[in-house]
Amino acid sequence: MKNKTVLGLLMAATVAFSASSAMAASKGEKLFKHKCSVCHKIDKNAVGPMLKGVIGRKAGSVASFSRYNAMKGANFTWNEALISEWITNQRKFLKTHKDMVGGSRTAMIVHIKKEKDRKAIIDYLKTAQ
Repeated sequence: MKNKTVLGLLMAATVAFSASSAMAASKGEKLFKHKCSVCHKIDKNAVGPMLKGVIGRKAGSVASFSRYNAMKGANFTWNEALISEWITNQRKFLKTHKDMVGGSRTAMIVHIKKEKDRKAIIDYLKTAQ
């Protein structure tokens, strides 16, 4: 009986976690469409590089995108923390990490100030891996 109760609780927790992850991705997708999709697409280059697979990808490395300013010659890999920092304030990011970025300017001007919004966008980007 105890095993069935534990199993039931684990299943309920899994469903709840999946639902909350889906809701976060859904919110992130809406935010992405509203804030980011003018310049970025998930699976093709636009004004900015495509963002499919961005988490874990070397910065400035989309071979089919040649208009990098800030990330040309960058020597780091995007992770959640760096993406969050980047979408908060690109100029500050470039100054703070000048040792690992290739440039000092970017055309990107959108700042995502709220942490929960940044997290939602990043959760959405993780679904596009």
